[in-house]
Amino acid sequence: MISVDQVTAAGRRYFLEHATIDMDELALALSVSRATLYRVINSRDRLLGEVLWQLAERTMTRARQTRTRDGIEGVLDVIRIFSDGLLDSKPFRQFLSNEPEAATRVLFTPAGGIHRRAVKLVNELFAEAAPDEGPWIVGDHDNLAYLVVRIVESLYFAELLAGMPPDRDLAERTTRALILQACTPRRSRVMKAVDAASYLAWTSVPALLCDGRLSLASFGGL
Repeated sequence: MISVDQVTAAGRRYFLEHATIDMDELALALSVSRATLYRVINSRDRLLGEVLWQLAERTMTRARQTRTRDGIEGVLDVIRIFSDGLLDSKPFRQFLSNEPEAATRVLFTPAGGIHRRAVKLVNELFAEAAPDEGPWIVGDHDNLAYLVVRIVESLYFAELLAGMPPDRDLAERTTRALILQACTPRRSRVMKAVDAASYLAWTSVPALLCDGRLSLASFGGL
């Protein structure tokens, strides 16, 4: 019997070569039946999620290893290198272009399991980049990490929904503003309202896409 790790490793190799995963061809390469393959990995979406997560985690690890600064600049350096690594990956870009609905399910909804793990990684980045002196993030790190991940995801949404090139500078400026605000101990009611509005803005599109009555085609007129 093959293991999940063996299936994921084979799926990763196939994805890097073909920018997709064909379950029939993968079963053939592993010398197992299609039924056995699905019994081990459950679904194609789950396998895509595991493969994309491994690629993202490796890219993030490399980005974290290159960090030479602490504080906001260190966090932004890592996020920039990570985002560039994914956006410049030919298989990843081809997958987004050729299978937008599958990419949306896997990358941006709980079914793919990627978003939750990405938030955990960003939280770890906040901890390791904390400066020895000076202001740093106060309050809820989880919500801030959630928003930062959504901002990075918006770079992929730009292509998925509108075919627009990702605005990396805008994403970085927005991330910087969020972290700067989170380093301020006291916030007014107005700023808390802005926080709530930002949270809603960055989570509404994925929620809509999870609605079975909607598809990417629904956004074609935007």
